[in-house]
Amino acid sequence: MFQHPSLLFTHSRHFLRRRRRCHRRRLLSTLSHTLSHPIYTVWAANTGLGKTLVSAGIAASSILSSPPHSKLVYIKPLQTGFPEDSDSDFIYRKIPQILHRRSPQSTLIASNQTLNVSIPAARVKIGNNFSEVSGSCKNGFGDFGFYEEMKVGDGVGVGSELICKTIFAWKEAISPHLATEREYAFVGDDDVLALLQKCLETGVESDGGVLSLVETSGGVASPGSSGSLQCDLYRPFRLPSILVGDGRLGGISGTISAYESLTIRGYDVVAVVLEDHGLENEVPLLSYLRNRVPVLVLPSIPKDPLDDLMEWFDESQSVFHLLKGIMLSSYKKQLDRLHEMPRKAQEIFWWPFTQHKLVPQEKVTVIDSRCGENFAVHKMKDHGYISQMFDACASWWTQGPNAALQIKLAREMGYTAARFGHVMFPENVYEPALECAELLLEGVGKGWASRVYFSDNGSTAIEIALKMAFRKFLADNKLLLDLSQHNTDESSIELKVVALTGSYHGDTLGAMDAQAPSPYTGFLQQPWYTGRGFFLDPPFVSMCNGAWKIVVPKKMNYVDVKEDTSFNSRDQVFNKSRDDSNLSSAYSTYISQELLPSSGSRKFSHAGALIIEPVIQGAGGMLMVDPLFQRILVKECKNRKIPVIFDEVFTGYWRLGVESAAQLIFCQPDIACFAKLMTGGMIPLAATLATNDVFESFVGDSKLNALLHGHSYSAHAVGCAAACNSVKWFKDSQTNPNIIPGQNLLTELWDAELVRKISFHPAVQRVVSLGTLFALELKVEDHDAGYASLCGTSLLLKLREDGIYMRPLGNVIYMMCGPCTSPQVCLQMLETLNNRLDGFRQEKIQKTHEV
Repeated sequence: MFQHPSLLFTHSRHFLRRRRRCHRRRLLSTLSHTLSHPIYTVWAANTGLGKTLVSAGIAASSILSSPPHSKLVYIKPLQTGFPEDSDSDFIYRKIPQILHRRSPQSTLIASNQTLNVSIPAARVKIGNNFSEVSGSCKNGFGDFGFYEEMKVGDGVGVGSELICKTIFAWKEAISPHLATEREYAFVGDDDVLALLQKCLETGVESDGGVLSLVETSGGVASPGSSGSLQCDLYRPFRLPSILVGDGRLGGISGTISAYESLTIRGYDVVAVVLEDHGLENEVPLLSYLRNRVPVLVLPSIPKDPLDDLMEWFDESQSVFHLLKGIMLSSYKKQLDRLHEMPRKAQEIFWWPFTQHKLVPQEKVTVIDSRCGENFAVHKMKDHGYISQMFDACASWWTQGPNAALQIKLAREMGYTAARFGHVMFPENVYEPALECAELLLEGVGKGWASRVYFSDNGSTAIEIALKMAFRKFLADNKLLLDLSQHNTDESSIELKVVALTGSYHGDTLGAMDAQAPSPYTGFLQQPWYTGRGFFLDPPFVSMCNGAWKIVVPKKMNYVDVKEDTSFNSRDQVFNKSRDDSNLSSAYSTYISQELLPSSGSRKFSHAGALIIEPVIQGAGGMLMVDPLFQRILVKECKNRKIPVIFDEVFTGYWRLGVESAAQLIFCQPDIACFAKLMTGGMIPLAATLATNDVFESFVGDSKLNALLHGHSYSAHAVGCAAACNSVKWFKDSQTNPNIIPGQNLLTELWDAELVRKISFHPAVQRVVSLGTLFALELKVEDHDAGYASLCGTSLLLKLREDGIYMRPLGNVIYMMCGPCTSPQVCLQMLETLNNRLDGFRQEKIQKTHEV
């Protein structure tokens, strides 16, 4: 029989003391949610459309199903108007009524808990006894909560359980962001997400069916407690969604807008449900959605406030039964897909830079989505769950957006795609391409570049740069004139590049020929490789045992420069005063000797271009080249009329803490290539910038003199739009808190003391930290060093267990963040790595003993 909760075990005035979570910025995101049972978020196109009634209908259908769900968990993260208005209280009281009406013999244990209540709301709830129990107060919330429980039925057999939870509640019936201000009860997004995660863990231990519902407040884009839009606030969980649409006049527009707001943020909407107002809004909605998403229609809701809605729930029963079936079916499909993805990936993918034989199925990482700097990864452990992992390889060095920028880029790219699609570039102009070119010339090209040549990836940008440089070299050295006036045989002229050992400039054939021999250019990879360059051994810089040290090339061992090769700080390495050092003179002599033209060849080889990665050689092993050496090398090449190319595909756009790495070596190129972070990593786009002199070397009366290079997707409007927004976002201190105003620098992201400590670790050979990059080389035997080394595999797997996703470069491992990443996040990653290094060393010692 149905029993009123006041007659049962009740704690309506029982105040549960609880320990508030410290209000702080989240560091490494540890958010996760179980996949052991379906969890859905209930959204609405606007306020007052019946989200709570829909939640109640789904709950009743679940508890009354055959067999019934053993547990229904209803969560209301943000509630205003409390205690007079409480959605969880409505669910708590209405479901027992529905159960008693339809299945009197059933048993139900129901509970309702409010975890955090503002002082004004608590005063109303408690009344005259408030002063006796108010306790302490923090951030406007009293140190108490509310809990009540009741039992429905005669108690025979095992019944169902209804758990209702309100996480934060305020008194005024207004938007949560206003309530927090007026009641001085402040809640950060991280507080909401952390407690929501704990509530989502409810029911994980149950053996029977469980269904969880998270009901939002107001509309899809209504603000949360901090002012963040709720569609952004809950995005880290990316729970599948039910959208309560609007069946009223004008509701079609509002419902579509809400649906688009969710989908552009990456949510999966599995169904739209709306109240019938006699306008058949479902017909155009189904047409717009192309029947991909079902649209369900509920009977009209009685407007009489005294109506107990029992008849309405009876009339709606079939709709909610259908909706629940859709939800369960979608959940099963999601699980099946996640489980089968590793097997299918191994069967049909050919991953780049991967030896498939070394990747068993259980090591395939299933990425469900991305939110800012974090992957949402599917884990098979226990019942399965989605866990956040920090993308510490920046997805091959491309990624920079935080969650806010990711959403902005998605909106801007969507707008641009809708406006332009793709339009061809030659002889045309359109706003995204023009704005992007202007930003490039005002930023990374300021003071030297006058032209922007667009392409679609970094390797291709290098190919274009080489063509530009070679033409400029031929023109400057009058070789084009010799060819036209003296009938000189073109085959007698061979152009090569000046490049550095350890360099990497891309995978295309020309770019590979412009780099020194490496594992990437070997016969197994590129039988055509000839190495068309003069490859110099550069001096490398790194921190070893607490000091920054320079290792000079073997060819320079005859020079005594020891006093100039050790530094107490990294800043000393970049100090331009080193130009007057003995080491500077030694570099100049060494470079001059290396650039002397060779003789005895049937072809006279010219050094037609210098190409370098400023400061850091990425794929070569995160090697830091002495900036003084590169500065002198650029000067010597320019003196010889050898055009200079800066490959900033990796190093550009704040990767090294400055917008352009040219700032770190105090000199400018003739040509520079940018990609990766230029678009925030959201979409491929590359740009090759050049001086006006380079451009003029292609100007002539014949089209054959033009740069005959291009791509169907040159200056793609969507890519240009992404670049425009990323470039502006990263360099604006209002959007990027790491920018030091007025200095065009990022703040130090990696804790200097901890970096120094790691450099002393017995397992570490060397360390480099600069800008968004931290790298270390593991100390191994010579035979286990290099790109093919697998020595760091166990360490990386442990770090992935810690929520840090990394990939190695042989025995070099690195962590990379974005320009907007909090230094506290970088600190936590360093601490985690440092702790794991101890275990790695012990494992290595144990293996040595076993051998």
